[in-house]
Amino acid sequence: MNEPAASTPPGAARSQPLMSIGEVLGQLRVDFPDTTISKLRFLEAEGLVEPQRTAAGYRKYSWDDVARLRFVLTAQRDKYLPLRVIREQLAEWDSSGEQPGRSRPALVAVGPDGAVPGREPVEPAESSQVRLGRAELVARSGIDESTLVELERLGVLVSDPPGWYDGDALIIASAVAGLAAYGLEPRHLRGYRTAADREVGLFAQLVAPLARQSDPAARARAAETARELVALSEQLHAALVRVGLRSTLGR
Repeated sequence: MNEPAASTPPGAARSQPLMSIGEVLGQLRVDFPDTTISKLRFLEAEGLVEPQRTAAGYRKYSWDDVARLRFVLTAQRDKYLPLRVIREQLAEWDSSGEQPGRSRPALVAVGPDGAVPGREPVEPAESSQVRLGRAELVARSGIDESTLVELERLGVLVSDPPGWYDGDALIIASAVAGLAAYGLEPRHLRGYRTAADREVGLFAQLVAPLARQSDPAARARAAETARELVALSEQLHAALVRVGLRSTLGR
């Protein structure tokens, strides 16, 4: 539930208007439609934003707080940065003396090229909320129908009933299309599915206790933990492949 609005100190009102958590949610959902009040409370608990409190204990956010939240949400959505890295960047921002919302820090990408290979931004919404038909998936990813059939046979790509594909399916199909340009076929990718299943089993043990709780904050923490684990796994995998190729490249 949105917290009711409360009066703000006169000095604060003159220097910068303050907003309730519900008003902030309305501002952010224009660009980040999956944002929830539980998410905002979670980011506060993680020390990424510190809204003021009224005498009654209600949160009151400034525009600087909103700019800070936008930075955090953008870093997560566009760069897949874990909260630890985002927190470090915000600390550098704070120590530089810059005013939040006036000079935003540049996002530091994970990986040497600033992107996760094969992962294109598909929609502003969560990948699970994207819905693509079979023909649209083929058209947007660049794979052909026979390749899609083979990917499904191998379990590399799975549709949601009744035959919809989400944003991650598009990412997978696009990556397969890119690898195919170098001569890799779907049958070569079976090991990726096996390795991913192992990681899912391992990570599920870490997040399941939180995800099973009825507390929305605990479930939000489970989602953030899963996001960070995925980002760290991607970094580890990329580094191991680079190290393994050094001898081939003569470096």
